[in-house]
Amino acid sequence: MAILEVKNIKKCFGKTEVLKDISFSLNKGEVLTIIGSSGSGKTTLLRCLNFLEFAENGTISVRDKIVYDGKNHKKIKDNELRENRLHFGLVFQQFNLFPQYTVKKNVTLAPSLLKRNTPEEIEAKADSLIKRVGLEEKKDNYPATLSGGQQQRVAIARALALEPDILCFDEPTSALDPELTGEVLKVIRSLKGHDSTMIVVTHEMQFAKEVSDRVIFMADGKIEEEGTPEEVFGNPKSERLKAFLSNSL
Repeated sequence: MAILEVKNIKKCFGKTEVLKDISFSLNKGEVLTIIGSSGSGKTTLLRCLNFLEFAENGTISVRDKIVYDGKNHKKIKDNELRENRLHFGLVFQQFNLFPQYTVKKNVTLAPSLLKRNTPEEIEAKADSLIKRVGLEEKKDNYPATLSGGQQQRVAIARALALEPDILCFDEPTSALDPELTGEVLKVIRSLKGHDSTMIVVTHEMQFAKEVSDRVIFMADGKIEEEGTPEEVFGNPKSERLKAFLSNSL
């Protein structure tokens, strides 16, 4: 059964149509990667899923419940919007950690504010997540003392702390030096083993081939091609996809 269903999403900025009738579904535990050239609409799609942008048309459903309807989005109350956002976790390109807080405080802050569990349970969960991303010895450090790869791993732990249904990554390695990219991709790979449902926007084609259950190729705001990694990378049908892969692999 699909944990996420996206139907007919359309998004415009002024007169420019950035997303054109986007539809796809995602099953629990699957990893979907979204590839495509800059300006194809990948990040805008993620931002619409996380309600950082609002589509003018289309619906987003999680566990068979519509959490967003483009035709009625102006009527959504703030508290309902905040609640619906919790279905999704988003890891940004630029980490977006709170510099005034330690690693552990960055991870515990949102669950504490939302009072999801007891303080003791929140602390224990944070310790477990920080260990999972390999930073247990850094939990009392501040972001400024960490490498970019370490900061991104903290951002992943922070997103996981709220136990989202779908974890989204927006080019998680694009701000990193090549030698730091591997450590972040290793953590994302490990999450698949924990049955996490993920959407990953990435320019790392080899990673996409290895970790994905399904791949979407976007071009000019549309889904140009969709399939398994074997289909998309091994037998591309669209001329645009063939050209993209020839320049990316």
